[in-house]
Amino acid sequence: MCMGFGCNAAGVIGCRIIDSPRERLIAILTNNFVPCNGRFPTIIAIIAMFFVGASAETEQTLLSSVLLTGVIVLGVVLTFLFSRLLSATVLSGVPSSFTLELPPYRVPQIGKVLVRSVLDRTLFVLGRAVAVAAPAGLALWLFANFDAGGVSVLARCTAFLDPFARCLGLDGVILMAFILGIPANEIVLPIAIMGYMATGSLSELPALNEMRALLVNNGWTWLTAVCTVLFSLLHWPCSTTLITIKKETASIKWTLLAFLLPTAAGLVVCFLVATLARAIGLA
Repeated sequence: MCMGFGCNAAGVIGCRIIDSPRERLIAILTNNFVPCNGRFPTIIAIIAMFFVGASAETEQTLLSSVLLTGVIVLGVVLTFLFSRLLSATVLSGVPSSFTLELPPYRVPQIGKVLVRSVLDRTLFVLGRAVAVAAPAGLALWLFANFDAGGVSVLARCTAFLDPFARCLGLDGVILMAFILGIPANEIVLPIAIMGYMATGSLSELPALNEMRALLVNNGWTWLTAVCTVLFSLLHWPCSTTLITIKKETASIKWTLLAFLLPTAAGLVVCFLVATLARAIGLA
């Protein structure tokens, strides 16, 4: 789980150290509930824009840290909750014992460690990311630049998704950004900005104050910001993580379950938050 804070794909690979096949599978399936580095920029930017402010005053920095910590704690709690749920249902069994044996002390072989780390981990994960990012980038460009009846395919898709997204406290542009951002979570917010600005390519993001004004002008409220943060925390794994899960489990079934678990949690949590806020008149 801790490795998942850096990269969920690396976290999945790290589950190899778990001896029990059942517990290893539970760890793989719930790894995506902790936010990776790709989701932190979106979460931090939204917290800064809508709940803290863009200045670097001590009080605001402290509040931003507390809110971000709260989001992380929520992800950890849901990890344990779904691990318990899986242990009691589809992956029930007797928990294994844990024995930690200290290895013999040896002089570290720096060269060997670096070579194996680069070959087995860095290049392994980056190769899979590139294999998916190239065709996904082409698909994104086609969506944004090809017109259908004078309107881009991207705009038509966002309009189609908008009614459903509104039920979740989002809008069609946000939901489409998450869908198109499956190659890498880092590009979700840039895709949303591209959709709002009606540009055909990703561009450098404006300053936080300008970005907040753009989002507010396109209908964002505090509820939209909250639901976007929650859905950023709880949605399907990125493509690299999914490919890694398929490789580690050798099963389409478990890969699909790893996709559905956080997605279902995100849909339910966002729907409940949006419905409750509207019911008590806060939105």
